[in-house]
Parts: sequence; structure tokens; C-alpha cells
Amino acid sequence: MLAAELIDPMLPALKSTDSVGQALDWMQEHRIGQLVLTDQGDYRGVVSEELLMDVGEDGRLLGDVMRLFEQTYAYEDQHLYEILGLVIQNRMEVIAVLSEGREFSGTISANELLKQFAQELGVQEGGAILILNLHERDYSMTEVSRLVESNNVKIISSYFSSAAYGMPDRSRLTLKLNRRDITPVISTLERFGYHIEAAFANAPVESIDQERLDSLLRYLNT
Repeated sequence: MLAAELIDPMLPALKSTDSVGQALDWMQEHRIGQLVLTDQGDYRGVVSEELLMDVGEDGRLLGDVMRLFEQTYAYEDQHLYEILGLVIQNRMEVIAVLSEGREFSGTISANELLKQFAQELGVQEGGAILILNLHERDYSMTEVSRLVESNNVKIISSYFSSAAYGMPDRSRLTLKLNRRDITPVISTLERFGYHIEAAFANAPVESIDQERLDSLLRYLNT
């Protein structure tokens, strides 16, 4: 999903002629700590409630305190993952979206971004989550997919987390599967030498010994 598809039409954009007090009122109305600032349709930055509170003058115009604003933004054709990275890195509640010609297109809220990210990962769909611990050189999504699908189970989403420096055997592959009973999948993966770090499901996983189950298996209310 691209930035242009994530724009929230309900979020207003502030103007440089708006006052600090007006900006704070709109933030309270929309229950958000930041809003985008524009000047004659051009993007100027993101207004923070915290910074405006420090100004201490409700009647002061936003254009007079523009130096305070964070100027991070995304382009319309940037992917959801890239935008999420910008939001996390800059600790933002909203991010402005610009066209290729740098014209302001709209605003994305971090809350909506996280909801869409969760949908991309299949978080709301029923099924099990499986975490594999493996060496980076052994990582092959094609091979893992083949083994999983040999049990008539589909991978809804996957996420590979690289190992910390100096610990090449600590990489993790997280799989969201479309079934809750993943006992056959675990048996197959272990038979081919994969180490199961954790399993989260609504149905018992019987191929790991009981001691490991007590510490690894969790239940999801899906």
C-alpha cells in the first residue's frame, strides 16, 4: 500500500495564518498531538502540541514560529513500510504526503498507518504464529515455504529479523500461518533441522516436549 492510499481526509491541515490557540483547539478536537502546517497549499512542516505549549501565546500566528516545526514528509508513491520507518525514527503522530512536484496532498496518521500495517501482516486473521531461530546463511524463504505448504498450510505473512553483530546464529524468521493446528508443520520443520524458538496458537502443539511447551506456547484470542 502506498502513501497516497493512506491519506486521512478527516485530518485538517493548519495554515500559517492560524493562531497557536486555534491549532491547540484542533489538536484537542481530533485527539492528536501533531498536525501538518501549510502555507498557500505548500507544505511547511508538522506542528507539535508540546512545542506550541512552550510558545505560551495563544494569539501568536503559526507563521511566526515556523522554525520550531519538524519537516519530515513522505511522497505519494512511497510504500507503507518506508513511511512507518519515518514515523518511528522521527517519533511522529502524523506525516505529510507530497506529490512528485512537492505539492501537499494530505496527511497520514500514525494510528491509521499501524492499522494498515497490522492488516498487511495478517494480524487480525485467525491462525498460528511460528518463530524459527536460524543462521543467516541457512535462510531460504523458498525452502521454508515449501516445507510449510507440504502440510497444506499457507503462509499469510513473514518477517525476517537479522542477527545482532557477532551472533549469526540468532536470526529469526516469524511466520503467520492460516491454520491454528501447526503440529504437522513443526514436525516437518524440525525434521529438516530447523529450530523452533516459539509457537503461538489456539490449538495444542504436540511435537515439542512438554517442558519447552510450557515456556514457548502461548494462546491468542483470535
